[in-house]
Amino acid sequence: MSYSEEITIGGRTLSIEIGKVANQANGAAWVRYGDTIVLAAVTSQRDPIESDFLPLTVDYREKMYASGKIPGGFFKREGRPSESETLVSRLIDRPIRPLFPKDYRCETQVLLNVYSADMECLPDMVAAIAASAALTVSDIPFDGPVALVRVGLIDGQFILNPSFDQIEKSEIELVVAGSYDAITMVEGGCKEISEERMIEAIEFAHTAIREIIEVQKRLAEKLNVAKREHLSIEYPEGLEKDVKNIADPEIGRICRITDKSERKTARKEVKEKILTELEEKYPECESFMKEIYSDLFTAEVRRMMLEEKKRLDGRGYDDIRPISIELGLLPRAHGSALFTRGQTQSLGVITLGTKQDEQRIDGLAEDFFRRFIFHYNFPPFSTGEVKKFLGTGRREVGHGNLAHRALQFIVPAWDTFPYTLRVVSEILESNGSSSMASVCSGSLAMMAAGVPTTQHVAGIAMGLVMDGDQTAILTDILGDEDHLGDMDFKVAGTRNGITAIQMDIKIKGLSPALMSEALGKAQNARFRILDIMEEAISEPRPELSDYAPRILSVQVPVDEIGTVIGPGGKMIREITEKSGAKVDIMDDGKVNIASVDAESGEMARKMVLRLIEAPEPGKNYTGTVRKVTDFGAFVEILPGKDGLLHISEIAKGRIDRVTDEIDVGDEIEVKLLSVDRQGKMDLSRRAVLMEQDGELPSDKPYTRNRPDRPSGRDNRGGGRDRRDRNRRDGGRFSGGGGRRD
Repeated sequence: MSYSEEITIGGRTLSIEIGKVANQANGAAWVRYGDTIVLAAVTSQRDPIESDFLPLTVDYREKMYASGKIPGGFFKREGRPSESETLVSRLIDRPIRPLFPKDYRCETQVLLNVYSADMECLPDMVAAIAASAALTVSDIPFDGPVALVRVGLIDGQFILNPSFDQIEKSEIELVVAGSYDAITMVEGGCKEISEERMIEAIEFAHTAIREIIEVQKRLAEKLNVAKREHLSIEYPEGLEKDVKNIADPEIGRICRITDKSERKTARKEVKEKILTELEEKYPECESFMKEIYSDLFTAEVRRMMLEEKKRLDGRGYDDIRPISIELGLLPRAHGSALFTRGQTQSLGVITLGTKQDEQRIDGLAEDFFRRFIFHYNFPPFSTGEVKKFLGTGRREVGHGNLAHRALQFIVPAWDTFPYTLRVVSEILESNGSSSMASVCSGSLAMMAAGVPTTQHVAGIAMGLVMDGDQTAILTDILGDEDHLGDMDFKVAGTRNGITAIQMDIKIKGLSPALMSEALGKAQNARFRILDIMEEAISEPRPELSDYAPRILSVQVPVDEIGTVIGPGGKMIREITEKSGAKVDIMDDGKVNIASVDAESGEMARKMVLRLIEAPEPGKNYTGTVRKVTDFGAFVEILPGKDGLLHISEIAKGRIDRVTDEIDVGDEIEVKLLSVDRQGKMDLSRRAVLMEQDGELPSDKPYTRNRPDRPSGRDNRGGGRDRRDRNRRDGGRFSGGGGRRD
């Protein structure tokens, strides 16, 4: 039997159906919003595994048939998850993970498949609702439901769940997740939105979130599924007390060690002492000892922050760690900046490319090209660890996407700066908020490279420690403060407003009042960082790097685009091969020529201009002989434009054969005499030779009548004499169609 509920959200019908499909999963939900359909299926093992964290996996996958597309590539089937799918998986994981029991150790899998996509109702939002609904109606312990919506802002009006087209016009693209009582996650990009407007957008989203949660609750009541019994971990009797006795004398001292490495070493020494002294008394309880010790350390750090108002590195709540900036470290990169804040260090590097370097994005929507690319790398040495280096992980993709959102607002338009930009953040040291350091290093590198940005973007990470009525909002959090605290709230922006935001809550939610206070403190911190960045470099450097491509622009008539491209791209390839420059042509006829040296660019520019140049009568051209006949030769004076050089116009005197003077492949200088209505051109080499010998003054026009012949003869040598000869011989004249006299 299936159960369903529906509601109208954002002007469209949202329906959730349980029991329709996938009934062998612990929970499954078939969710439809418009013509977008997502199936969520959740399963969880009955027996816990040896683990010190929740073994939860969230996988979101898009089926290309959902939007009527066949996958690209050789295999023509969906393969490894795309960057977009990875980001959505993270987006769904973050709000549901805190809602499982803290000590739940049963492997749990949430699989989400997009089966239909209409591009009006974006599938990520539908998938998040489906995941919550499936967990809510399952027997898996889950303190939900939750819901997720998207908010746009067009013409001063908030829009719920905007379509792709509306997002393009919107001032914000904000994704908000929450429970019925509070907000649990926020992520999005903005066009310099104020903190007050941001709070309004979040509250607008929460109203819709509550309505969607009500639907899930009604379904849960209909099914009335009993949640499986979850037994919290019970430690052996006396273990907690014994661990506490060893740790207590040391924890207070360790929490006051301000250096991360020293604190880490001291913690490890006490942990080893606990394991060694209690191993015999409590065999096979090593994981329990580590967990108890970690909880004791966490409790002391939080107490110290709330009661003593002291942080791990000795700073006050609102203090920012010391910042240093160094520009131009990498001589061959197009721009670089080293941004160091405390023990967090990001090397931002920018590379400028051409339109051919744009990234093609292939997904459920129509393919598009991205000209601003941001990549984030987080090697294990940045935290002093040894790990397998398996390439880009979910964390790197997520942090890179956040920095991309923050900086894309200041990227100059293509019309003013026709480059593809790739920024890479190499994290060389990490102790909290490396993604926000990446925003700062990326902004600095762009200015150092000469990218015409108008202002800097800075980022800051805020934290929260809460215990009942006691709260502490922390500015510029450390890695341990992120791990031990209740909130990770990242805000990036300019002096005019927010450009990117990301908030994750480990508790059940955050009130609007606390969120507003955190945003206010983040703004103050952001302004202080911007002051330091502006001292280092306040405006873009006037010149690009010597190793960056120079781009020249040429405007050609739209109807000449095909001429520049040539059949099968022949002309573009020829220009590239001969000049060494890259050539891109836009739909409006704008041609961008990129080259590292000015000589190559200028050569390519001249070649483009020659392609579209209109033949000008009276002008001399250097052309190539393409074909030789008995009556003359055809000479290409401009690319694709041939003219007739009659035998009588090849030399100053009479010649019997064309090949006595010229042959195929020769380059000769000729004068264009005339162009008729059909575009046929008459050329003269004789006129050029006369000019060179001073026989034809430059101020006197050239005529086809030759001085050594009767004036009745014209320059083609056929003329009147030829017709007379034909008449005498009784033959036809050369034009054909004549008759015998």
